[in-house]
Amino acid sequence: MSDSTQASAPPEKSGAMAEIVEIVKTVVYALLIALFLRVLFFQPYTIPSASMEPNLYEGDYIIVSKWTYGYSKYSIPFAPPLFHGRLLEQKAHRGDIVVFALPHDPHVDYIKRIIGIPGDRIQMKHGLLYLNGVQVPRVAKGTFREDSGYGFMHDVTRYQETLPGGKTFMTNDFGPDGDLDNTDEYLVPEGHYFMMGDNRDNSSDSRVSPEAGGVGYVPAENLEGKAQIILLSWSKGASIFKPWTWVMNLQPKRFFNLLQ
Repeated sequence: MSDSTQASAPPEKSGAMAEIVEIVKTVVYALLIALFLRVLFFQPYTIPSASMEPNLYEGDYIIVSKWTYGYSKYSIPFAPPLFHGRLLEQKAHRGDIVVFALPHDPHVDYIKRIIGIPGDRIQMKHGLLYLNGVQVPRVAKGTFREDSGYGFMHDVTRYQETLPGGKTFMTNDFGPDGDLDNTDEYLVPEGHYFMMGDNRDNSSDSRVSPEAGGVGYVPAENLEGKAQIILLSWSKGASIFKPWTWVMNLQPKRFFNLLQ
C-alpha cells in the first residue's frame, strides 16, 4: 500500500482560474454580439473628409443601416469571399447617402450620395448637374465661408437641389469652373450606381475614373449600407490623444440629426 498522495491545486488558484475563464467567455460573447449587430443591423462610421459638406462634416460620427440594401460580402468585416452578389437585395435610390467599398480598393470605405441609378445619363455643365438630359433644379440659399478642404477659407454658395422623385438636399459650390464642373456624359451600367459628394468641387467621386484615383461606377455588390443619422460630432482638432478635446470640441447641435 503506497503512502503517496496526489497533489491538488490550492482553492484560491482554482477560483482565480475559473474567474479568468468567465472573463474570457464574457469578452468572447460580447465580441460575437457586436459582430452580429455590425453585420446585420448597424455600423458606426466616422466622416474622414469634407467631401459631403454641408450635410456631413469631418468629425461626424454616424450610424449606417446594414439591412437597407440587403447583404453582400462587404457587409462582413474583411469581406471574406463567401458569396457573390447580394442576399435579400433591395434597390438603392437616387439621393441615398451610402457607405461603400471602393471598387478598385475594397479595403477602403467611401461615403457619397447616389446621383445615378442603372441606365441614367449624368453630366456636369458649368457646375450644373444634368440627369437624363434635364438640369436638376437648384435654389441658392446664400453664401458662406468654409474650408475648401485644403486648409483655406473660401466663399461658397449653398444650393438646395431636388432630384426626380422629390429628394431634396443641400450642396456646396465654390464656382462654375472647377475641375469637375464640366464633364462628358456618363451612362450608368446595369448593376452599378453613380456617386457624387455634396461638396461638388471637393469630392473625388464617380466623375473621376479609378485610374485617376477616383471612384468610377460603383457595383451594387459594394454597397455596405445607408447613412441614417449623425449620432455624435466633434469639430476639427479633436483627438483621442487629447482628452480635453473630447468635451471642448463636441458639437451638440449636430447630435441625433437625421440625414437626408
